[in-house]
Amino acid sequence: MEENWENLGFLCLEKVFRKLVEGFWSNAKQVTAVIGLDNFLFDGACPPLIMCTGKCARCVGLSLIPMSLICIVANILLLVPNGETKWTEHLSLHVKLSAGFIGGGIMVLCPGISAVRAGGKGCCGAGCCGNRCRMLRSVFCSATGAIGAIYCLSVSASGLETGPKCLTELPNTWSYPFENSNGNYLGNSSWWDQCLEPPKVVLWNLTLFTLLTVVSILELVLCGIQLVNGVLGVFCGDCRKK
Repeated sequence: MEENWENLGFLCLEKVFRKLVEGFWSNAKQVTAVIGLDNFLFDGACPPLIMCTGKCARCVGLSLIPMSLICIVANILLLVPNGETKWTEHLSLHVKLSAGFIGGGIMVLCPGISAVRAGGKGCCGAGCCGNRCRMLRSVFCSATGAIGAIYCLSVSASGLETGPKCLTELPNTWSYPFENSNGNYLGNSSWWDQCLEPPKVVLWNLTLFTLLTVVSILELVLCGIQLVNGVLGVFCGDCRKK
């Protein structure tokens, strides 16, 4: 008896959500009709992209997972300049912040897994609430992933601008020789000789921080897409049939 009341409650909520969404898209169609995009964007109460939120979530998740692993590996390599461990006591602040491991790695890996799970069948299959439970969880995870990507992007971009910490004068003067160059050292490789040790540390940091910057931008975009896709999935469900 209690299960029947619960199912009835889900059905009522679903009808309310659909009415709200139908009203929203009805108004949106009127706006897009003015610029001639209504037939291209809409097909029924919900546009095709919304009706395939499950497939979209799976694609986003399968993209985020390898990106997060790339960030983790890049961060590990930053901890061992030139592939050696004897300079670990002189790592720069940007490397110690572990933005690739924490932000672009762990904080994005969880949303990636959540998005893949949201692309599968939910607690009620394709029936009453469909995949809405996992979609809702994916929304919160995607918000966390976006914060992690922003953290990774901020630290990586700052690391590129500041440059590495390296040995600039013998016997033991470690500093940031490019700290006040406003990133101009990036296009002038003749300046890189100011770093005596670790060998090729400028190129090492440049390559890995650039990789982290690019990947974190892609992660931020994908987390934003899944954030919107998850919200739409909660209201409209997905395109999978029973």
